[in-house]
Amino acid sequence: MESIARISTLLENARELTLDAASAARSSRSSSRPLDRTQVKKLLDSRNEREVLDGLRRVTSMMYRGQRTLPLFSSVVKNVASPNLEIKKLVYIYLIHHAEQEPDLALLSINTIQKSLSDTNPQVRALALRTMSGIRVPVISQIVSLAIRKGAGDMSPYVRRAAALAIPKCYRLDPSQLPQLLEYLSTLLGDKQYYVAGAAVTAFMVICPERIDLIHKHYRNLVRMIVDMDEWSQLSTLRLMTIYARKCFPRRTKAVKNKERAANLHDFYGEGSESSSEGEHVVLLDPDLELFLNSIKPLLQSRNSGVVVAVARCYSAIGTPAYTKAAIGPLIALLRGAQDIQQVALFNIVSICLGQPAEFVKYATHFLVRGTDTQPVWELKLELLTLIFPHAPQHVKSLILNELEHFSRGSNKTLIREAVRAIGRCAQTDSATAPRCLRLLLSQITSLDGTLAAESLTVIRHLIQQDPTAHVATVIRLAKNLDSATDPQARATIIWLVGEFSGLNGEDNIAADVLRILLKDFASESEVAKRQIVLLGAKVYLHYLNRQIDQAQSKSQDDDPSQQATAPKLLEEDGHPIAKLWRYLLLLVRYDTSYDLRDRTRLYKALLQVPQLATLMLLAPKPAPQAPSPSETRRGYTLGSAALVLAGGGGVHGLRGYKDLPAWVEEGQEPDAKLREVEGAERYGERRVVPAVEALDAAVAASGARASPSSAAGGMKAGGKAANGLGEKTLDDWLAEDEGEESEESEEEEEEEDEEDEEDDDEEEEEDEEEDEEEESEEEESDEDARLMRTS
Repeated sequence: MESIARISTLLENARELTLDAASAARSSRSSSRPLDRTQVKKLLDSRNEREVLDGLRRVTSMMYRGQRTLPLFSSVVKNVASPNLEIKKLVYIYLIHHAEQEPDLALLSINTIQKSLSDTNPQVRALALRTMSGIRVPVISQIVSLAIRKGAGDMSPYVRRAAALAIPKCYRLDPSQLPQLLEYLSTLLGDKQYYVAGAAVTAFMVICPERIDLIHKHYRNLVRMIVDMDEWSQLSTLRLMTIYARKCFPRRTKAVKNKERAANLHDFYGEGSESSSEGEHVVLLDPDLELFLNSIKPLLQSRNSGVVVAVARCYSAIGTPAYTKAAIGPLIALLRGAQDIQQVALFNIVSICLGQPAEFVKYATHFLVRGTDTQPVWELKLELLTLIFPHAPQHVKSLILNELEHFSRGSNKTLIREAVRAIGRCAQTDSATAPRCLRLLLSQITSLDGTLAAESLTVIRHLIQQDPTAHVATVIRLAKNLDSATDPQARATIIWLVGEFSGLNGEDNIAADVLRILLKDFASESEVAKRQIVLLGAKVYLHYLNRQIDQAQSKSQDDDPSQQATAPKLLEEDGHPIAKLWRYLLLLVRYDTSYDLRDRTRLYKALLQVPQLATLMLLAPKPAPQAPSPSETRRGYTLGSAALVLAGGGGVHGLRGYKDLPAWVEEGQEPDAKLREVEGAERYGERRVVPAVEALDAAVAASGARASPSSAAGGMKAGGKAANGLGEKTLDDWLAEDEGEESEESEEEEEEEDEEDEEDDDEEEEEDEEEDEEEESEEEESDEDARLMRTS
């Protein structure tokens, strides 16, 4: 009979497998031809679970293709009571998708879902709780709150996790439920299971991120759990702990002298510098904050790039430079990912590099531009190369300059412009390499590419303004190349530089000759070049006027201001070549088509009537222009935030949702550290190793408690030192204790042997007594037999 039952079971299993395979093949063949609504409704109303499951799959497919499935609502929802778990899942998905459109019909299924909360299968209970919280009908908010309360106390951690994730949904459904939800949330935050606590932290950050008081007693437990949480819970916990640290741990610093920091090395050799009295401020970390920073260090090896960036944000926001340095390598490793991950990682790397550029020097080869890099990626790489340039050794600087020179001669105009600007930033940050950078730029001003020439000249102008007196020969060389410069912006830059140097060497300056050459073809110049020609003419004529005034003052015996005022009135009568050039320039501009150019010229003409005022306006020293890093506008944004990526050229430009980290709490206003100490609570994964000192002290105290008063009194040695561990001991004390312990052990052994001998004697006596009793009983029996024989 047993073999027949086994055969029937096998046949039944084979039949089930055959039906499943046939159903799968039929569904794969019929997937290309969708059924109409009547046929799907017939499948949903069938009593066969396979047909119902097939119908639900078709409905789900139609729903996500955007087809109308609302008329099938009643046919789908009536299958909510099916014992098949697959059918339940598909019905719940459909119900969540359409509950808002049909709230009355959705309410009919609430009772069935509530019954599933008491199912023996925890997966069914969690699914029912997730579905009930996902039905966005405000009428059932009380029911959802009760379901969360039941789920928060469930024996299965899978259900408790579902309850934690349902709390934000219930809060959005009815914000008045917040007091009850906070009670459930406080219970779930203290859960021993890491995936339940992680989900509770995610819910906490949604509904009440400002209630830091709920975190105090769970702080250390959450810090130890964070390594085991899933990635989404890790992100929420890292964000929570960063805010918590800012609000609960004040930023303490300590002034440490430099010679104290190097004492372990210099003082060892006796070379400590006595004169270095200057010090620096070292950050003192709270023990609980240090526990958090050390606990998240393994997360730097996470496979999720968001977690790595979040750990770097914690280290940069609440840690020390040493912790931030530990996050640099994992951030560089993200550059091996996809291009979108590379771009976001580079934004965060640049943000850290602005504060600690020297730490990125050894990763310089990772920032070299590749042919497959997109424009945002190579722009950030060029920026990183310029940031680390002044801190790099000589061979790395040479590598960076060769790289930039190569790309400045390419075909991509945008890349050419950025490479030339990067060369200029390198020259400004490192004066030792400025001559080489200047030679690279000067070799490109004769390029046929106008973009390259214009950008090179702009950067050259910035470099010349850093030290004008040292670049007079450079300006002369640029003036010689004026005929070969075809780009309007390049010509305008050269003309401006000639005008800035038009006051050197008096009448021996080349500015007047350059002006004379430019006026020959003034009509064919671009408008931006014409503006600079007019400005050059005004400066040349102003220098001429100032020389005339100085000569008049030197000849005059007393300094009469009226003589200075009459100098500009002699323009029409002056036959000097510079005055003639200026009059000729005024005539050319008078008939120009540009209104702006004519207005500018009239302004200069009126200004030159008062040479002192014109000197203040036109010949004032210009400040040296600075070329900051393009990401300077992003400085201060939190790492990992969208604002760091989208800030662009200045400001968030209407981007909403960004919240900066709170300021550090003032010292003395932080919460009491005892709030984070929970007595009798189990610590997650805590294994405390008792130090040897504590173990020895405990052993000495125990031995001292067992010692008799007489022995304790006799143990006092010379000088009042106790030999029982309560005072300092000599070698004789230790030897005496060892001998006393050996003697005690020998006495104990002798006593044990005596006790064993006594026990053996007692056993022998008992055996003798038993034998005597047996002999007596035998004698009595024999006497009784004898009496019976006599009587008989």
